[in-house]
Amino acid sequence: MNDASPSFRLLPGAPDSPVLLHVPHSSRALPPDVRADLLLDDGELARELDHITDSHTAEIAAVAAAAAGVAPWRFVNRLSRLVVDPERFPDEREEMLAVGMGAVYTRTTRRAALRPAGFDTEPLIDRYFTPYAQGMTDAVAERLAATGRAVIVDVHSYPTAPLPYELHGDGPRPPVCLGTDAFHTPPALRDAAREAFGGFGGVGTDSPFAGTYVPLAYYRLDPRVSALMVEIRRDLYMSEPGGQAGPGAADLGEALAALVDAVPSALPA
Repeated sequence: MNDASPSFRLLPGAPDSPVLLHVPHSSRALPPDVRADLLLDDGELARELDHITDSHTAEIAAVAAAAAGVAPWRFVNRLSRLVVDPERFPDEREEMLAVGMGAVYTRTTRRAALRPAGFDTEPLIDRYFTPYAQGMTDAVAERLAATGRAVIVDVHSYPTAPLPYELHGDGPRPPVCLGTDAFHTPPALRDAAREAFGGFGGVGTDSPFAGTYVPLAYYRLDPRVSALMVEIRRDLYMSEPGGQAGPGAADLGEALAALVDAVPSALPA
């Protein structure tokens, strides 16, 4: 990817699909100049990427897109979240600032220094975060214009054991965690996800990770935009940390496809 290329890809689905699978944390890619600002040596960086990357979630979303009766759209981050994390608030509203993991991380998963003290985060916000946010805003606007609804399904994974950066790591860690929002997550959408992922040993809600992603232009403002976060515990489909995917990845993709297919009946009239 050259510097002029967007840091994301919008992969088309069916024209009449309201569903946008959002995959923000699957990449390990770092532009050379961004890599140069990190305090980690190559071995330390590889280990950090093993822990922080939602490995193989783009592939799970691809399986879902191919298997769904009506193909969803996919919005996939092409860069590591160590560049910017597009799902954080870019201001003081972000609770993860307490551990140095706002929109631009200054600390690692183990709370060690990632970037120098006093690092200016604004250039990365301007170069990567803002265009990404605009891209997602535009993608949601296109689904609203085409179908009258937009349904964002965030596709994430999380480690079996909590990492030191987690603010709520002492709660349950079910095989599948659904992150919800009181404004944007219809109960029927949550229930459809519970049914779709019911065969993996348990589905929890909002623990260890809560909430879901909606572009700020629509957040808590537009009820036509629905959203749900799907957090998959990594031992279901891969060797941890940072290992290869196993057969569970395809099974999870099929379950995600079942959720996509259930969306029309799970939305308010």
